[in-house]
Amino acid sequence: MQMKSGYVAILGLPNAGKSTLMNALLGQKLSITTSKPQTTRKRILGILSSENYQIIFLDTPGIIKPSYLLQEKMMEAVRDSLKDADIIILIIDVYDDPEGKQTLENIFVKEKVFENKKPLLLLLNKVDLSEQENVKRLITNYESLEKFKKVIPIAALLNFNIEDVLNTIVEHLPEGPKFYPDDIVADENERFFVSEIVREKIFEQFKEEIPYSTEVVIEDFKEREANKNYILANIIVEKESQKGILIGKQGAAIKRLGLDARKAVEEFLQKEVYLELRVKVKNKWRSDEKQLKQFGYIKPKD
Repeated sequence: MQMKSGYVAILGLPNAGKSTLMNALLGQKLSITTSKPQTTRKRILGILSSENYQIIFLDTPGIIKPSYLLQEKMMEAVRDSLKDADIIILIIDVYDDPEGKQTLENIFVKEKVFENKKPLLLLLNKVDLSEQENVKRLITNYESLEKFKKVIPIAALLNFNIEDVLNTIVEHLPEGPKFYPDDIVADENERFFVSEIVREKIFEQFKEEIPYSTEVVIEDFKEREANKNYILANIIVEKESQKGILIGKQGAAIKRLGLDARKAVEEFLQKEVYLELRVKVKNKWRSDEKQLKQFGYIKPKD
């Protein structure tokens, strides 16, 4: 059998289930997932290798109309993924967007995704929360648009129909050699994933603007053979008041955050860690080009 390999971009509105889908397809948790929209800020690359194929998934930030520089850079990651992809997956949350209008009538989807000539798959996510007759009707409606190679109902969180998605992707993958060795599942290092885990716990623990105003930077990461790994993570916020909320009364909030994050980091690294969290204020960092460059949202020009 001829070797197949290629890039698959996963696109959709915020909270449609893109990261949950990629984790399900990979069979392991790589992208952080929370119930809040715009959790994913950077393009996350996950690699699935088999004897006959290699799929490089591109988990992308949600499609939005940017309000500030960070969001512009998030949308840049979506555009880059669209450009790099061999296959495009568009995912609709049929619970939050039951008729798909928010997704299909989105300007970016209409102008950039539908005008693209690459194979396009439509996944209807969270069908477990919808009536079966309704799902059948939606599939018929979307198939009649003749824009998609296939319309697949899924429940990413429950692994429902994930095999069908995988088989359809392989069917449309271009022939070619593998891009990565078989034992590589991501192109980012452990520091990146640890920072993402801490950020995930911030999204889970705090409300309103706090999660969106934070960035996590791993300041120090010491690997020790006999003892626990030492990790120092700086949590960046935009205002002193946000720092106070993150730390909490007598440090209670940050202590709880540290406990939750440490458990998750240990599970990911499969090793005990000593995790130290510090909170720093960097005024309006989400609109500051210099800061965004430092945090890896703006790539240096070649």
